[in-house]
Amino acid sequence: MALSYTARRRWALVILLVGLPVYIVTAITLVGLLERPHFLVELLIYAGLGILWAVPFRFIFRGIGQADPAKDRD
Repeated sequence: MALSYTARRRWALVILLVGLPVYIVTAITLVGLLERPHFLVELLIYAGLGILWAVPFRFIFRGIGQADPAKDRD
């Protein structure tokens, strides 16, 4: 069952307001467990974790910035 446009917008807001801070804290904690890696390695770790975090929510964020397709246009 597909989510409506409004439901996807609401879920996107929840994901950004709750999920993004949780990701940031988790990523910093994981990198903090390692002894301070080289700058480029640390950057790759953060980029990889960011991609892994965003991939499952791709279908929710797709098309959110556009107008509601179900709305009648006059």
